[in-house]
Amino acid sequence: MKIKKINVMISGMHCAACANKLEKALNHKSGIQAAIVNFSNEKANIEYDMEKISVPEIEMTIKDIGYEPVQQKKSISVGGMNCASCAAKIEKSLTKLNGVLSAQVNLTSETVLVTYIDNNLSEDDFRKIIKNSGYKYYGVIDSTKEDASELIRIREQKKRLFRIIAAFSVSIPLMVLMYLPQISHHMVHRISLIVSLPVFVYVSWPIFNAAAKALRKLNLTMDVMYAMGIGTAYTASILATFSIILTKEFMFYDTALMLSGFLTLGRFLEARARGKTSESIKKLAGLQVPDATVVDENGERIVPIDDVQKGDRIIVKPGQKIPVDGKVVQGESNVDESMITGEPIPLNKKKGDFIVGGTINLDGVLYFIAEKVGSDTMLSRIIKIVREAQGSRPQIQRIADKAVSLFIPIVLAVAVLSFSGWYFFAGSTLLFALTTLISVLVIACPCALGLASPTAVTVGIGRGAELGILIKNGEALETVSKATAVVFDKTGTLTKGRPEVTDIESFGVAKKDLLSLAASIEKNSLHPLAKAIVQKAVSENCKLEEATGVITIKGKGIQAEIDESRVVVGNRSVMKSNGIDYSLAEEKIAEFEKTGKTTVIVAKDETIIGVIAISDPEKESSREAVDTLHGMGLDVFMITGDNRYSASAVGKNINIKKIFSEVLPEDKAKKVKMLQSEGNIVVFVGDGINDAPALAQADVGIAMGSGTDIAMESGEIVLVKNDPVHAAAAIQLGNKLYSRIKGNLFWALIYNAALIPLAAGMLYPIWHITFRPELAAMAMALSSVTIVTLSLLLKKYTPEAITKKP
Repeated sequence: MKIKKINVMISGMHCAACANKLEKALNHKSGIQAAIVNFSNEKANIEYDMEKISVPEIEMTIKDIGYEPVQQKKSISVGGMNCASCAAKIEKSLTKLNGVLSAQVNLTSETVLVTYIDNNLSEDDFRKIIKNSGYKYYGVIDSTKEDASELIRIREQKKRLFRIIAAFSVSIPLMVLMYLPQISHHMVHRISLIVSLPVFVYVSWPIFNAAAKALRKLNLTMDVMYAMGIGTAYTASILATFSIILTKEFMFYDTALMLSGFLTLGRFLEARARGKTSESIKKLAGLQVPDATVVDENGERIVPIDDVQKGDRIIVKPGQKIPVDGKVVQGESNVDESMITGEPIPLNKKKGDFIVGGTINLDGVLYFIAEKVGSDTMLSRIIKIVREAQGSRPQIQRIADKAVSLFIPIVLAVAVLSFSGWYFFAGSTLLFALTTLISVLVIACPCALGLASPTAVTVGIGRGAELGILIKNGEALETVSKATAVVFDKTGTLTKGRPEVTDIESFGVAKKDLLSLAASIEKNSLHPLAKAIVQKAVSENCKLEEATGVITIKGKGIQAEIDESRVVVGNRSVMKSNGIDYSLAEEKIAEFEKTGKTTVIVAKDETIIGVIAISDPEKESSREAVDTLHGMGLDVFMITGDNRYSASAVGKNINIKKIFSEVLPEDKAKKVKMLQSEGNIVVFVGDGINDAPALAQADVGIAMGSGTDIAMESGEIVLVKNDPVHAAAAIQLGNKLYSRIKGNLFWALIYNAALIPLAAGMLYPIWHITFRPELAAMAMALSSVTIVTLSLLLKKYTPEAITKKP
C-alpha cells in the first residue's frame, strides 16, 4: 500500500450539500482512503492508495459525480534534451509525480507542458524531477515576459559552434596527414593521438556527459548510442596506435572527431531551425510594452508595465503602442490592430471603445482606463494559449512516440547483429565489421521521428496566431482536418449580431405607444432582439414605463405588469402558452418572415396590439465562407432559434440549405449530437458565450471573437476576428498541418528504413557499397534538419479562404 495525498480545487459546488455529496462519493470509491471536501475554500483533500487508483482516475471520478477538478498548467523551459528519447524520459518522470495528470514535451521549443490538479505541487517539485532526470531546469515560462531561457540557448549555440570549428579544423588535416606517403605511419599515429586527444575531449564531452547521466538512471538514450559509436572508434584507434590487440589499419582518429563534429553540427543546425519555429511567440512577446504613461492629479508619469494597476488612467500619443487593455474615455484615433487580429485596415477608436495592449495608436491622442493588466491582457492570454498549444500533441504523434520507445533497443540489437553477422558468419575483416557497428550506432537516431509532429504543430499554431486563429491544442487541428460537417450558429456568427427594428405594425394603438410598451418591459433584457427594440424606442424618444413582475421565458419571450395591465412580448410559442389568439397578426407575421425578418408579437391584456419586425443583416463574408466550405466537400448547416421562414430566408441569401430552426439555446448541443450519431465529425462555429454547450459537444468548437471581446475559454479554436471566413481558414490550416505531419512522419520513416540497412552493409555483397561512419553522422544530422525545414514551410502558408478574400 502506497498512500499519497493531493489537494484539489473543485469547481461547480453551489452549497454545503454539494460538498457532502462529493465527499461521500469519494470516500466510497475503491482506492481512496479518505476524502474531506471543504465548501468554503472549494478544495478537496484526498488520501489515496496509488497502487489501486491513479490521479487521472480520481479526476474522472470527480467529473462523473458532476463537478470539475480545476486543472493547472505550467510551461517549463528545459535544457539538455537532444532527441525524442530524452523527451520520453522527462515525460515519464514528471507523470510519476503525485498529482500530475500529463506532461507533454515539445522538443522543438525545448519546453514541457505539465497539467496537474494537486495544489500542493510547487515549482520546486518540478525543478527537482527535471534535474534528477539529468536535464537543465530553466524555469516556468511567464507569458507576460520574454523567455529568459533564450539567452541560455544562444550561449549553448555559441559553444556548439566553437566545438564544430575545433572538430573539423583538426579532423580534416589528420585525414590528409594519413595519406602523405613521405611520413612514417607510426609517427602519424602518434601525432594524431597527441593532436586529437584534447580536441576530442572538448568536442565530445557533452555527448559522453549526457550518456553517463542517462546510464546512471538506467536509461538508453541516443547520447548513449553516440557515445558507444564515438568511443568505439577512438578506443580502437588508441589500441591500434600501440599495437594492442588491433593492427595499424584501425585508425579512426579523424573519423571519431568528424563523428563528434557532425553530431554537434546536426544539433546546431537543428536548434537553429527549431528556434525559427517559435518566431511567432517572439513576435507576440515583442509587442509587449515595457512601460506606460499614467495620468493622475500630479500629471503624467512613466511607470514600468508591471506597476500598471487596473483603473489607472493612461495616455497614448500618436505612434505609441497601447500598453494594456482598456476602455477609451477621451480622444479619438485610428488604431492598427493587425498584429492581433490579422486585419490590415486600422479601426477608428473613440470614447467607449475597447482597445488592446500591443496595438499601435496611429494619429490621435487617446486617454483610457486600464481594465486588464499583466497576465489578464488579451496579448498575454494569446501568448499563453499559443505556448500551451505548441506543447500539445496530436493523436498521430502517439504512433511515432511508440516507435521511438522501441527504436533504441532495436537499433542496438541491429548494430550487434551487424557486427556479429559480418565478423563471425560472413568472414569479413574485423575492420569492416567494426565500421558497420559504428555506422549503425551513429545513423540510427529517432530525432526525425520525434520532431515530425512537434515542429509542424509549433509552426502551424504560431502561423495561426499571426492570422488571428488561436488554436488551443494540436489535437483540434488534427480533428478539424477530418471534419465532415460544419454547423454555424446564425446570430452574431453568420449575421452581424446587431439586430435592428425595420417595421412596426400596430392594431388599435399608436405605433409609438406600441414601441414604448414593448421597450418598457424589454429594457432589462440582454437579448439582442430586446436591445434592438429598446434602441429603436430611444431613437424615437419614446417614454419608457416601469415594469413589475418581469418573467423571462427562455427562447420564447418576456412578460410583465405595466400600469396594472399584463403585457406579453415574444414569439408564437409564448402566445400559445399564454392562451393568446394571434390570428389577427398572422398575415403580417408571415409577410415579414418571408423576407427573413424576425417578428416579435406584442399583446396587452390577452389581446394582440401589434407586431415588430426585426432584421439582423448577414455579414458580407458569410456567403463566401459557406461557398468555400462547400468547395471543400463539407456539409454546412445553420442553427437558429428563429422560425423556419426567417431562417430559410437567411439560408437562401448565404447558400445554406440544411437548416435547424426554432432551436432553443440548450437544444443546440442535441442537434450536434444527432449529427455525430449519424457518423459525422462535427465542427460547431458559434459566439463562444451562448453556444458553450454546443461548442463543447462538437468534435471541434470554433468560438468567434469580436476583435477584442474574445471568449477565450470557449472552443478549441478561437477566432480573434469576428469573420466566418476565418472559420473556413482554420479548417484549411488544420488540413495543411495534418498533411505536413503525415509527410514528415513518412520521410522520417523512409530515412531510417533506407539508411539503417545501408549502414549495416546490406548492399555490400551486391554493389560493394559501404557507409563510412562520418557520412552516417552527416546523414543523421541532415535528417532532423530536413524535417524541421519542411515544417518551417508552414510559416509562409496562408489559407486559400483568406488569400482569395477581397
